[in-house]
Amino acid sequence: MDDQHYLIRGGLAGRERLRVLGRVMRPTTLPLLERAGVAAGMRCLDVGCGGGDVTFDLASLVGLTGAAVGVDVDATKIALARADAEQVGVTNVEFRVGDLTEGLGTEEYDAIYVRFVLTHLRDPAAGVEVMRRALRPGGRLIVEDIDFRGSFCEPESASFERYEEIYEESARRNGGDPWIGLRLPALLVAAGFARVQPHVVQPADLEGESKLMPALTLENIQAIAVRHGVATEEELDQLVDELYELARDPHTYVANPRIVQVVGEKR
Repeated sequence: MDDQHYLIRGGLAGRERLRVLGRVMRPTTLPLLERAGVAAGMRCLDVGCGGGDVTFDLASLVGLTGAAVGVDVDATKIALARADAEQVGVTNVEFRVGDLTEGLGTEEYDAIYVRFVLTHLRDPAAGVEVMRRALRPGGRLIVEDIDFRGSFCEPESASFERYEEIYEESARRNGGDPWIGLRLPALLVAAGFARVQPHVVQPADLEGESKLMPALTLENIQAIAVRHGVATEEELDQLVDELYELARDPHTYVANPRIVQVVGEKR
C-alpha cells in the first residue's frame, strides 16, 4: 500500500491532522500499551507511525534498555518525526520509510503496534500475517482500528450524516473497509494468535479537539472523494465549513467512530 493509495492525505497537512488525532487518542492508547505488557527492555515497532506520536510513547515505556522503531510510507512524516526525535534528544527511537506490504522482517520485535492502517488495506489478513512473522515467539500484536458505523452527532445533523456517507463510500472505492474494527478479533484468531483480548473505546465530547476530527478528516480525504466521484469539491468545501461550525457549537455531542482495540500473543 503506497501513499498514492492511502485514503487520507500525507505530507505536512496530513501530519497536522495526526497531531490532533494523537492527542485525542492518547488517553486510551497509553492504557492499551500498558495492558499489552509493553515494558522496559522490549523492542517495539509502530507500523504506519505517521509523525511518531505513539512511537515516542513506546520509546518511553521500553526505556533506554529497549528500542522503538516507527515505519511509515510517507517520507515527509518520517523526516518530521526524525527531526522531533533529534530536537528532544530521544536516543532509543528510530524512524524508517517502509511499507507493511513489503515485509517487516522475521522475529525482530517483542511488540508491534498498528493503528488505523488495516482499514485501508485491500488484504488486511495479509498485513496481519506480515506483522505476525515480524514478532518473536510470545510477542504481542496490538491493533486499534475503526468501526465507522459507531460515529454519531446529537442533535442529528444532515452535514454530519453526509460526511459519514462520503467517508465510507470513499474508503470502499479505495479498496478499504471502514467497518473493519469488528473483524479484528477474528482476524487475529485466524492468524493463529493466542489470548486475543478485544476492547472498545470511543472519543465523544461536547467540546474539545475530538469534535474537530470530522472536519479535519473530511478535509484530508477530499482528493480521494473527488477522484472516485463520491462528492464534488464544492460540496466538500461547504461540508467542511459546516462541520467546523458543528465543532464550535457547545450544544452538539459528537462521537467519532468506535475504535476496537485488540491484543494477541504470537504462539
